Amino acid sequence: MTTVDSRGAQIAARLDRLPMSRLALRARLVIGAVTFFDGFDQLLIAYALPALRAEYHLNAVSTTFTITVGAVGMLIGALLTGKLADRFGRVPVVTACVLVYSCTSLFAALAPSLEVLQLARFLQGIGIGGEVLVAATYISEIIGPKTRGRFVLVYELTFVFGLAAAALVSTWVVPAHGWRALFAVGALPVLLAVALRTVPESPRWLAARGRYDEAEAVLVLLEASARAQHGMLPDIVSSVPGPVAERPSVLELFRGRYLPRTLVVSVLWFTSFLVNYGIASWLPTIYTSVFHLNVSTALTYSMITTVAGLLGNIVIATTVDLVGRRAGLITGMLGGTLVLGSAAAVAPTQGTQVMLFVSVAAFFVFSVNLALNLYGPELYPTRSRAAGASIGGVFARLGVIAGPIVTGLAFGTGAGIAAVFGVLAVTCLIGGATVALFGVETARQPLESLSP
Repeated sequence: MTTVDSRGAQIAARLDRLPMSRLALRARLVIGAVTFFDGFDQLLIAYALPALRAEYHLNAVSTTFTITVGAVGMLIGALLTGKLADRFGRVPVVTACVLVYSCTSLFAALAPSLEVLQLARFLQGIGIGGEVLVAATYISEIIGPKTRGRFVLVYELTFVFGLAAAALVSTWVVPAHGWRALFAVGALPVLLAVALRTVPESPRWLAARGRYDEAEAVLVLLEASARAQHGMLPDIVSSVPGPVAERPSVLELFRGRYLPRTLVVSVLWFTSFLVNYGIASWLPTIYTSVFHLNVSTALTYSMITTVAGLLGNIVIATTVDLVGRRAGLITGMLGGTLVLGSAAAVAPTQGTQVMLFVSVAAFFVFSVNLALNLYGPELYPTRSRAAGASIGGVFARLGVIAGPIVTGLAFGTGAGIAAVFGVLAVTCLIGGATVALFGVETARQPLESLSP
């Protein structure tokens, strides 16, 4: 018979009632800076690609491999880090990830050949693929249910700002200084490893591992910071107790109540990221090779699309606690279906038209990418939350790998842009239908009641 974890429940209840404090804000800012550079480094290859194609005379196969080799690294990173974070803690794994993806960005900048660059991107992908999932899990565990959605997604906007910054910096750096300088900039977050030493571990994770005294010590610091800033703290509301300090098991995520949840988030991660990277990875190349735009114009158009996606992310981040997770996810996927389906029917013949269609589609689909970083961790218990998030992350990376391949194959059929839009529209429809039929709502509920 399973023993009830009353002490862990008390720690969770005390944590959930805390208002935002300077200590919690500092933790969010440091983790947010790490995630910003994760987003920045992730898409650098797309903006360096036109210059790489010219320098190394890449054909379609070499281009696709150069894009996807980093995504394979992200897949491995997602597979590894969830289990590691559930065993060794959220903060140590985030620190290891930032060291990996920043040092390998410098390795890429110094690469003497295309093959070495591809190896650097593969290794960089391991750090990139793991960090954002573990960081999202950490952030979701240190805030209460009433504002958890807005809090997590506003934090997650740092990743999207990183994507936008990569597009913005690329439009200046690549034409003026070349692609190597772009990867050199991506090495800057190595400095954040020092700042991460000031970030406290998740009290929820410590309690789930039976390390109650350490959890209590961190919680006392958070309470003291909140009390100094806000005065008297809110009353503690009893929380739902869970099993006592159980050993985490990945198999748990594939049985009982968690199996349908795992299936839903896996489909959503895969479809939304396939569409995202199917659009983003090939756009600069399509603009230059099909519509004969110069590199500067192509990168500017890609930046506009990224900014449109950022606007969609801002909308979902500020409304997710009001409308709920499920409604936001459905709207994002079905909105993308409508826009991309319309683009397939119109078959645009100018670069500007393509930019307009993909920018509106990005407004919808990129919001799903963001919301999943909130939704996935909410569906699992603390003892295996990072592992659950990493399973979704694995399917996200499979989508990242499949997106450029599917887009390249669709474009190569001879039907051109219309085929690309058609395939991406169907993919969006599958994701939207899945969450509409099988998704559960998690808004404004304590984590312990969602996943005992």
